[in-house]
Formats: sequence, structure tokens, C-alpha cells
Amino acid sequence: MEFMGITGVAGIVVICYLVGLVVKATPWNNNKIIPIVCGMAGAALGVAGMYVMPEFPATDPITAVAVGIVSGLAATGADQAVKQLKQ
Repeated sequence: MEFMGITGVAGIVVICYLVGLVVKATPWNNNKIIPIVCGMAGAALGVAGMYVMPEFPATDPITAVAVGIVSGLAATGADQAVKQLKQ
């Protein structure tokens, strides 16, 4: 059942990617804060996932925050990788 924990992390990455797109769509110039917002959203989702999903790969809040932050930053990295491949 370890596969379910990994899908929960992938879900955090997708949600954080969407949060980054929402921040990017705002009218003011805020591209510098997108990684910060994605990391914070990932941290919150990581803690929520620990309590909601029984197969989440973290069992304590600090590890859940770390998993969430890494997932949020992975969303930013995926966006940048796609940008670089298009060039």
C-alpha cells in the first residue's frame, strides 16, 4: 500500500502547481513569490494529508511539513523544466 502514499504526494504537487498558476495570473508582478507560495501551500497540504490520508508517507507533523514543502517546490521545478524545454 506504499503506492497510495506516493499518489498523495503527487496530488500535493498538482495542487501546488495550480496555486502557482493562480498566483501567476494575478495582475501585479509577483513571479518572485511563486516558489514561496507553493512551498507554504505544500506545507499546509502535507500536514492536512497526514491527518486525512491513512497511507500518507509521513507520521509526524515535521516530516509532513517537509514532504509538503518539497512537493510544493517540485511543482515550481516542474514548471521551470517545461519552460526550459520549450526554449
